Parts: sequence; C-alpha cells; structure tokens
Amino acid sequence: MQEFNSINMRHCINCCIHLLPNDLNRQCFRCRGHSHNNQKCPVCKGENRIPLYADSKQMKLLAVLEVRTDHNESWNGFFCLKKGKLCSLIFGLIIMTLVMASYVLTGAKHGLLLIPSPFHYGAFTSNPSLMDNESLSDMKDHYQPSKINISYVKDYPSIKLIIDTITSKIEFITRQRPGLEELRKQEPHMFSVIPNKFLPNSKNPCWYEEYRGNTTTDPYTTNSYALYSKRFRTIFDYLRKVFWNHLYHYKDKHYRLRCLPHFYIIGQPKCGTTDLYDRLRLHPDVRFSAIKEPHWWTRKRFGIIRLRDGFHDRYPVEDYLDLFDLAAHQIQGVLQSEAAKEHSEMNNIIIGEASASTMWDNNAWIFFYDNSSEGEPPFLIQDFIHAFQPNAKLIIMLRDPVERLYSDYLYFASANKSVEDFHEKVAESLQLFENCMLDYSLRACVYNNTLNNAMPVRLQVGLYVVYLLDWLTVFDKDQILVLRLEDHASNVKYTMHKVFQFLDLGPLSEKQEALITKSPASNTRRPEDRSLGPMLPTTKAILRDFYRPFNTKLAQVLFDDAFLWKRT
Repeated sequence: MQEFNSINMRHCINCCIHLLPNDLNRQCFRCRGHSHNNQKCPVCKGENRIPLYADSKQMKLLAVLEVRTDHNESWNGFFCLKKGKLCSLIFGLIIMTLVMASYVLTGAKHGLLLIPSPFHYGAFTSNPSLMDNESLSDMKDHYQPSKINISYVKDYPSIKLIIDTITSKIEFITRQRPGLEELRKQEPHMFSVIPNKFLPNSKNPCWYEEYRGNTTTDPYTTNSYALYSKRFRTIFDYLRKVFWNHLYHYKDKHYRLRCLPHFYIIGQPKCGTTDLYDRLRLHPDVRFSAIKEPHWWTRKRFGIIRLRDGFHDRYPVEDYLDLFDLAAHQIQGVLQSEAAKEHSEMNNIIIGEASASTMWDNNAWIFFYDNSSEGEPPFLIQDFIHAFQPNAKLIIMLRDPVERLYSDYLYFASANKSVEDFHEKVAESLQLFENCMLDYSLRACVYNNTLNNAMPVRLQVGLYVVYLLDWLTVFDKDQILVLRLEDHASNVKYTMHKVFQFLDLGPLSEKQEALITKSPASNTRRPEDRSLGPMLPTTKAILRDFYRPFNTKLAQVLFDDAFLWKRT
C-alpha cells in the first residue's frame, strides 16, 4: 500500500475520482460542489481520500494507492480539466515511477508491480479445488509470502545455507507397506477386472476375458484415450476393424485376450527413456502399448490429463488394457498356432510400457486416499502394480540429476529461457523445498502435490534414491535394472545387452543387433536449446551440493560409485 499526502486541489476538492485499470480518464466523476457529502459518497465512504485501483485482480494485486486531499490549497481544477486527461497523465507518471521502483527493489522479471514473495511454504492442503482450472502460477498464490526474497540472489554462500538446512533434515526412513486388503478397498473395480493368475503358456501376463458384445458393438466407443486425444483415434479405428477377427470362440461364447505389460520403463524423464524405448521396439520379441506413455498408473486412472485443467472422469482399467490389444493379437496368434497346440510351445513375445512418470509421480494421492500419516501417502503406485504383478520387471534410466534438471527446464519452459532465468528458478525452488523440510518428512515433501506444482523447476524428480527405496519395499532388487544415460550414450551396445539379458530375450542376428544398436539417438536436445549453452557455474555448484547426499545414498544402495556422478 503506497500513500501520498499533500496533493492539493481547488475545484475538485469534493470530487471522488475512481480510476480503473483499463481506462484511466473516463471515470472522473465531476465536482458536485459544496453539496457533496463524503459520508454518503459510495466511493469515499466517509473518508477524505481518492482511491486509485491499479489492478482489480484478486490474486495478483499490484498496488492500491491512497491519495489524501488537503483542504487548504487547490490546483485550480487540474483533475477535471479536459475530461481528466491531465489527471490521467499525472497518475500515469506516478504508476510508472512505482513500476520502475519495484523492478529495482525486487528484480521482478514477470512484469508485476509490488508482488509479495511466494516462497514461504504454507501448510499442506487436501482441497481438490486448488487444482481446478488453476495454472502453475495460480498454484503459487496459495503460499504465504516470505520475509526474505532470495530468488534473484546469485550469491552462492547465501543459497548454500539453505542447502545445509535441507541436508541436516534428510532421513531415509523405510515406509510401511499397506496390506492387500487395504489395496482392494481402495480399488475394488481394478481387482474385479485383473485376475490373480495368468496363462501358464505365455511369458507375458495374459488372460482370456468373456466378451458379451455382438458384431455391431464398438468395443472402444467409451475408451477415454480415444475420446480425449485425436492422435490416438487412428489406432483405435484400426483396432475396431480387426477386433472381431481376434476373438476366441469357445462353447458359443466369445473371449478376448487381455494382457498387462511384462516390464515397465518407469523413469526418469529426460534420462534417455525415449531412446531406450525406440531401440527395444526393434527387438522381434518385444511389443509396446499403442501409446508410448499412457501415464495410467500415475495420472489417467485418477482423471488427470493436465494438472492445470483439473480432474476429468477417471480412466477405468479397461481403457488401459485396450492399449495392449495390438500386442495381445500377436500373442494370441502364437498361442493359437498349430505348433503351440501340438508341442505346447511357450509364447515368448513380451509387452513393455514406458511411462516415465511411473517411478516418481504420486501427486494425485492426496485427493483420493485418506488415512495419510503426517503428509505421507498411504498408498503408492508400486503397491498396486505389485499386487497384480509380483513378478513384473522394472527398468530405470538415470542421469546426473544436475544435468537432468537443466534439460528438463529447457524442454518444458515455454518462453524467456536463459541460464539466468534457470538460476533464479533453482533458487526459488530450493527455498520452497527448505520451508517444507522444516516442518515435514523428506517423503512428505517429495510426494506433496502442492509443493511440487509450486516449484518452478522439478527438483524432486532428481531425488532418485527416495523413489528407488520406496520401490524396493515391494519389489526385489533383482527385479529392477538401473542404468545410467552416460553409459548408454557412450556404449549403446553394452547397455542394450544388459537390457536383453535382464528381460531374458532370445539371441539376435548380427543384422538385427546392428539395427538396434546403431540407430541414431532419439529425443536429443533441440538446436535452439543447445544455443543457450551450459548452465552458470554457480548454478551447477549449488545443484551439486543439493543432490550430493542423495547421490551418495543411491551409490550405497546400488553398490556402484558411478552414481555419484563425480566426473560429469
């Protein structure tokens, strides 16, 4: 609130001037002389003042100026002369002065005047309305202002104090694994659709499900993936044409083969999962879902398409299973072949799924699961996957978390990208994370939706060991293959052989292997992003300090010092 005293007027001493943001000279209510009563005036409301509203936004209040009048002197009708044009000019100059002052004082880069710092992390909330129709910037308005705005301070020692506070609060505590009955209560429909046993003659988890429709029934008419995305409609148009040909007929009933993935590429984003996916697709015994990243376990089953759009109808498990129908048709072809019938041959085709959010994104839990303990989620994605597929195999591709974060920023930032902007966003995110760690556990902060959506860069995605330890509470270590992007980039053949061995895939011909290993890399950095160059050395030093204790723990868990990323 800015207040300016001793602005003297003569002719408009009793005139209420109400200036709105979009029109600074049309709303001058002319002087009504001595009969004007300030006590009755709806604008003055009994006070001898002239209100100026610089912006009427409720959540982005820029400034409210109160200009107090002085009855002793006047300006000879300055404010109402020529329909208020001089008034607009004077007050415009005042506003411009304040804008310039606010930039100098706060270093604001967003064009906003006198914005309170959003860095103070408030209490956790379980109110779903916070996500409805809110953008990322709107989410930040739910945070209380901090006394110290450090987002633009490029002073390494100052930010190092924040990192030291975070480090002192780190505790790797084993979570309590929920029981099977608790999981059934949370997702009864899912448990009614997916059986607890699969076909014994298929390496991939599959089963036959009775189909009660007829030849005129469209089995994909309600599939949410087809309804919400035009990109997938071509795939489903093809599935409709061939659907009836792949039904299994037995005793006047029709059955369709349903399948789940044999393996999941669960993370992390910007770590080379797309390249791994593209190469594995070339293996003759590997199939994938019709969509590379369905994000069903983490988002779609909760009705999340984009967080800023709020919630849609939840995607049922049947919609997810439809994505594997193309692969299921090929598996069924093997199972129904004469060789399989006569010699009981196994189906060796396996299906994969490559949603890079599966490892880390549990943001939706707070809106659906009660019984949380001190802000920690009672159920995680891996609890449900393990309940249905205790023998599932998981592949994780990681990279230096410092470089991962910068790549993430370059990929998702839409405008005004620069190394300075990245530095500022890192500083702001560290402040938010520190404020959370002062009151809550590491796990509560890592999985908190409100905090994660308020941070301008996704620091939490690089805390690999936190997620890995939680996956190891339900899956055995030999079911998880952890790779490094740096190794994959330097020796593709070596990493792909590790993957083939892990998935127990058959041998390849030299031509097949060359096709897989010598293909150009996928999803490389865009030329316009490469032109920005590397991050600032100060930013890199800050992030190195932040991620160091997590990398140290990760290297201990995996018995591999390469995950310290000392040479990158």
